[in-house]
Amino acid sequence: MIELCKDFIERTEELFGKERYGIFREALNVAPSVSVRYNAAKCGEVEIGNPVPWAENAGYLDARPSFTGDPLFHAGCYYVQEASSMFLQQAVRQYVDAPVRALDLCAAPGGKTTHLLSMLPEGSLLVANEPMPLRAQVLAENVIKWGNPAAVVTRNEPADFASFRNFFDLIVVDAPCSGEGMFRKDEYAVQQWSVGNVKQCAERQRKILSDVWEALRPGGLLVYSTCTFNREEDEDCVAWIATELGAEVLPIATEAEWGVTGNLTGGSEPVYRFIPGYTKGEGFFLSLLRKQGDAPLSQPRVQRVQLCTAKVKTGIEGWLDNPAAYDFIVRGEEIVAYPKEHTNAIAALCGKLKVLHAALPLAQMKGNKMIPLHTLAMSTALERSAFCCVEVEREEALKYLHRESLAFPNEPTGILLLTYKGVPLGFVKNVGNRANNMYPSEWRIRKNPMEF
Repeated sequence: MIELCKDFIERTEELFGKERYGIFREALNVAPSVSVRYNAAKCGEVEIGNPVPWAENAGYLDARPSFTGDPLFHAGCYYVQEASSMFLQQAVRQYVDAPVRALDLCAAPGGKTTHLLSMLPEGSLLVANEPMPLRAQVLAENVIKWGNPAAVVTRNEPADFASFRNFFDLIVVDAPCSGEGMFRKDEYAVQQWSVGNVKQCAERQRKILSDVWEALRPGGLLVYSTCTFNREEDEDCVAWIATELGAEVLPIATEAEWGVTGNLTGGSEPVYRFIPGYTKGEGFFLSLLRKQGDAPLSQPRVQRVQLCTAKVKTGIEGWLDNPAAYDFIVRGEEIVAYPKEHTNAIAALCGKLKVLHAALPLAQMKGNKMIPLHTLAMSTALERSAFCCVEVEREEALKYLHRESLAFPNEPTGILLLTYKGVPLGFVKNVGNRANNMYPSEWRIRKNPMEF
């Protein structure tokens, strides 16, 4: 039984009403569901026995397995994501039907980012941002594993985007909040809850929104969401965006069987609440708004980029399945493939922001040699036929992910691409009696593979 403080009980019962609060309170004693979303770009169509009704390629699991012990998890074939937050798909799919330049402002660890990468129209560019250094590294790892080359990961404060006026068509703000919707999964959130913290979170959310507002073009879309229940951080914040910043709150079509709850404050703004006991998932709140006015995206000034030489390009362009779609850029000691339609935008971002990952890093230059990077192995733009592929079993795959040395005496020397169940895991350099492991050291699984 989760122990809730008196203030939370009284406030939430007043907002929900006695009957709804009673159903919610009982649901807190039920174990939370486990749900995953599959990466169709890597694993194709997956048969899903118990699908999440408001999201494609997503389903509930009967039990929580050891994801760390599944090589397909590390290869970016699926993401473990809370089901309620997948409702983002309904907002995006119902209003976005052409390529956009998008920003996921508070993106770590990457659930909504990877979801956006799967559902935004082809030709879109997504910037995923996280100000906290360690969380930003996790975000970058998950974005790289998902494999979409039209992504940039930054580590900046919201105010840093103010200079990018009218730069984005779509901004998603999954705002830091008091976490009431996660009480069933996070004991720390229960312990840290207070009325004062709710008020502090509401003030912080308004500051974040104000800081980033100029980066959204007039006519652009804002998705505002939290994983909390109180009105200060939810309905009241949406009303504030509409009146103070200037936005229209947009309706999102839902199905009755989903159990989504609407506005609980008596207001007319269409908002969408996921409450345990009514929906299969944790607590979640989402609203979709359109910025008043209409204006095109601002086009960044042409930034100076260093294109790689024709000789270098000829040596590595065959590593991509559609090299004509990319500009090959020199960044430090790396060659990076930028989607051509976004080269200027990516260069502008790299010129002003703290960029952890941009587009598709292909190779590291070592003298006259080009060494393929792990980001290429993870990319959906990889041309597998450019490398000698070696299929490995689970035990070998886990050893690789543990960053142990492997041996492939019957394979050619040089760079090999390891695959597991047909999905790329990464590169090794085969030197005959052993194969040097090229998996990123900072990503290696810590648990002994023999323990899975």
